[in-house]
Amino acid sequence: MLINALFTDPISYLMMAVSLLFALTVHEYAHAQAADWQGDHTARAMGRLTLNPLAHLDAVGALFIFTMGFGWGKPVPFNLYALRNKKWGPSLVAIAGPLSNFLMAVVVGMILRFGHLGGERLLAFFAMFVWLNVLLGVFNLIPVPPLDGSHLALALWPWKWEKHRVLFMQGGFMAIFVAIIFMMYIGGPYIAQPLFSLITGLPMGF
Repeated sequence: MLINALFTDPISYLMMAVSLLFALTVHEYAHAQAADWQGDHTARAMGRLTLNPLAHLDAVGALFIFTMGFGWGKPVPFNLYALRNKKWGPSLVAIAGPLSNFLMAVVVGMILRFGHLGGERLLAFFAMFVWLNVLLGVFNLIPVPPLDGSHLALALWPWKWEKHRVLFMQGGFMAIFVAIIFMMYIGGPYIAQPLFSLITGLPMGF
């Protein structure tokens, strides 16, 4: 658990907590911005079109972030009927979150790869930031509800299976459990780790 690091290695604890907080904040802001660009100003009216972490934190999710090392932000609401594109609009709102994580990973990863960073701690912080953003991006693109990838899956959903749409969206806890298992055995080692090395030029556990 992350909370253990607070007492054994407080600097590492702070680096991970800050990285997670910033990654989740930008992730939720990206959802809000994507909806706003498409004509739905629901998030703007609710004060979610901001990079202030307090606007995006979920109380329980934040508790998990600072104790367990993973968590979630407050979902960004959007009005389907206010979006200009009713079919693909929700998918664009959804994938904006993970895409923002990949963008942050690439920008910071390029600094790691080509910059001349002084200090082991700064290098470790940047590497952790890239790794956490890659993980969040990959995890959220898994096409199971309520993850962002499920909205893209619904946009591609065959019309002949329309009657099964409601059942799909009620995946709930079991779907998240399957997604976590997928990340542990496939998503993490075979997708996230190669992406991390590709972006930073560093091996895992450098």
